[in-house]
Amino acid sequence: MTYDSPRPLDETGRLLLAALQENARLSFSELGRRVGLSAPAVAERLRRLEDAGVIRGYRAEINPGALGQGLQAYLRLTLRYGQEDAFVAELGRLPEVLSADRVTGEDCYVLKLAVADTSHLETVIGVMKRYGEPVTSIILSSVPLSTVPGAAPVRGR
Repeated sequence: MTYDSPRPLDETGRLLLAALQENARLSFSELGRRVGLSAPAVAERLRRLEDAGVIRGYRAEINPGALGQGLQAYLRLTLRYGQEDAFVAELGRLPEVLSADRVTGEDCYVLKLAVADTSHLETVIGVMKRYGEPVTSIILSSVPLSTVPGAAPVRGR
């Protein structure tokens, strides 16, 4: 099976991606044990998934709370006309921004933030007010889910 053109993943491919999302440090032999393939077959599948752009990289998942930024929030922002370039440049200077998504609808961007406390959040909101109208929601808890189509959610992290 080649991954040159978009096509649905088979069950083994979904299981392999779900296992990697749970723990990207698993060895080829452990991945193979979990999905019923040999270590060389796993290595070849992963290489093809990487080449096809399905797997974009392997990263460490950082706990912001362990770094003193235990409060997370979403900030929706409707930009004022002509502010987008300055706003995007500002994003690169704000370590509190975990992700920034340009979206459709009334808002222009949705940001995920990690801050130390509500005072720190207020400071970040003040920066965002330079560019438009922010609306903020503090995250109370999160449910970890798999992003592999058809795979069961990852539990117990």
